Amino acid sequence: MKLMAQKIVAHVAFERFIIAIILTSAVLIGMETSASIVDAYGPWISWGNRIVLGIFIVEAAIKIYAVSPKIGDYFREGWNIFDFTIILLALIPSTGELAMLARLARLLRVLRLISAIPELRLIVATLMRSIPSMANVMLLMSVIFYIYAVAGQQLFHEHDPEHWGNLGISLLTLFRIVTLEDWTDLMYTAMAMNPLSWIYFVSFVIMGTFVIINLFIAVVINNLDEAKEERLRELRAPVTHDQLLKELDQTQQALAQLRSQLIDVEKPSK
Repeated sequence: MKLMAQKIVAHVAFERFIIAIILTSAVLIGMETSASIVDAYGPWISWGNRIVLGIFIVEAAIKIYAVSPKIGDYFREGWNIFDFTIILLALIPSTGELAMLARLARLLRVLRLISAIPELRLIVATLMRSIPSMANVMLLMSVIFYIYAVAGQQLFHEHDPEHWGNLGISLLTLFRIVTLEDWTDLMYTAMAMNPLSWIYFVSFVIMGTFVIINLFIAVVINNLDEAKEERLRELRAPVTHDQLLKELDQTQQALAQLRSQLIDVEKPSK
């Protein structure tokens, strides 16, 4: 039974089945946002959610059984902890004061798509690895924002107090500019006071949008390449002594099963 559970977990069809169930769960959650659909098919949607949750529970049970008695091996992997936590949250009753929390917990089931698809796991791992490097870029961006916010407040607060009245509002205005959302309107308002005000806005767009954002992209791409190289090294890593013993044990179990099946087949013929 344990060997069968290991084969099921490792099979591609099982992985694709779980992905299909996650997508089905996402469709059911989307249907709940429509009042007319809920009125017409509410009970069916509820049963669909229960079936999806049941499948997730069975999946977790099979994976835990596959590594038993070393259950800690299941929880040693971060993605398994992530999946198990989502299952526990989905068990929250969807009635009373916890109804809203239960709906949000069901929504988290869609996030299981990340753990189910290796490529998405690689991207998330890359983003997590990029956080320390991004901290330096964020520090540089904070310095630039602060300098431009103080300068903008001093230059434009009398002419355009709505957007440059104090330091906090100036920072929000700069955030609007860095997203390139109607930043030219702010520039033309400032240019009505001083025609050379365009220098301030154009220089900030170049610094904040093109330079800083490209730095973020460069950090992520660099870490993505490193994550891919590490993944390749793991795949090419030599088989350890423990792995050989484990595979040998699995082979012996399979041979024992085949031997017992052959004995059962030969008995009637005798």
